[in-house]
Amino acid sequence: MNTISFADLNLAPEILKALAESGYITPTPVQAQAIPIVLEGRDLMAGAQTGTGKTAAFALPILQKLLPHASTSTSPARHPVRALVLVPTRELAIQVEESVKAYAKHTRLRSLVVFGGVDIKTQTPHLKTGVEILVATPGRLLDHVEQKTVQLNQVQVLVLDEADRMLDMGFMPDLKRILALLPKQRQSLMFSATFSNEIKKLSAEFLINPKLIEVARSNATAENVTQKVYLVAQADKHALLVQLLRGSDATQVLVFTKTKITASRLAKQLQREGVSADAIHGDKSQLERMQALDAFKQGKVAVLIGTDVAARGLDIDQLPMVINYEIPSAPEDYVHRIGRTGRAGASGTAISLVSPEEEKYLKEIEKLIKHEIQKENAVVPRQAARTESAPRGEHYERSHVPHHAAPKKPGHDPWFDKPYEPAIGATTENKQPERPASKPNKEVAAILVRRQS
Repeated sequence: MNTISFADLNLAPEILKALAESGYITPTPVQAQAIPIVLEGRDLMAGAQTGTGKTAAFALPILQKLLPHASTSTSPARHPVRALVLVPTRELAIQVEESVKAYAKHTRLRSLVVFGGVDIKTQTPHLKTGVEILVATPGRLLDHVEQKTVQLNQVQVLVLDEADRMLDMGFMPDLKRILALLPKQRQSLMFSATFSNEIKKLSAEFLINPKLIEVARSNATAENVTQKVYLVAQADKHALLVQLLRGSDATQVLVFTKTKITASRLAKQLQREGVSADAIHGDKSQLERMQALDAFKQGKVAVLIGTDVAARGLDIDQLPMVINYEIPSAPEDYVHRIGRTGRAGASGTAISLVSPEEEKYLKEIEKLIKHEIQKENAVVPRQAARTESAPRGEHYERSHVPHHAAPKKPGHDPWFDKPYEPAIGATTENKQPERPASKPNKEVAAILVRRQS
């Protein structure tokens, strides 16, 4: 089979130049199939594994289609919103708009991202200057509509990214309000890693005679991601996590939990033990989330702990490992979680810590992906295990970490901020230092003598 290039897809020279500068050499399968269909003007449902380049698959043909409308005019009227990209999370919105901006940097097309969690007034001036491509979360977009800071009556292309989540999880009311504001004559595109039968039925409400492409089997996981399951008691998960971090060569690890409370608590526990860690979830402000993500991308934070809000939209180059501290109850979320590693053809590792209570969720995941995941029984030394009922502030001493997982010699441990040193007072038998004998109390002794007599 002959390999095609981006030039073979009839993209303009200024777009090809931006792709070359971004290091794009040849289109991925989803890009090679989707770009011609979008350029034809047809509606599209595209399913592909996460990390295969879905953003470029819709962003590049949209830029190509809008090039005739590019203008240097400063008048907002010359820059109406012509392409609207709706996404479920703030992180994904930021990532998509960054990609669009990179692809369009040699054109005169403008793009903008709007999302909640930040002051809406900071977004309004940029909207008023006019943008051709708007990336938005539904709730914040409707806020701008109500404040009359954006008009959607000239939208030519609508994109629903991560469509399964957009059409599920309560987004339907907002979507219907937005769709009512759009021209009926438009092109609609849906992209996602997973398409259930229910989602396909719902898509009939948004698409007209769509072309369906599925680059890989629906709900499949990437073959270049090594998946493992450790069967472990819930009380031993923390000890095993530390053991895995110490024994790994990975410089960055993304850890997933089910709840925001668990994510914050786990991050604080690891910080107390010297691990460079932070948490990202919906209870944090947008600024805090962006700072945590930036620190992780730059290597300033080695472990980032998040809920499923982080599963959609995090694009970290060469992320080597994902750990499910708690596996998700929705099996589709497993596909998105482990899709944060092994992106763009790179290899990755996905490890899940599964307690007996969670084995029913594991079976559902294996049923969805049609693949039995390799299982190992975790061996966690009892002196290293910390129970959930342990007093607040109690944590591992460095000497309690299994010998094979600790640094081979004293020095800097890349997973920790401080050099590795044995805990003060620790012994090889893990015995506590004996307390000095207390001095006899003469008054108590006298009372005891009187009672005995």
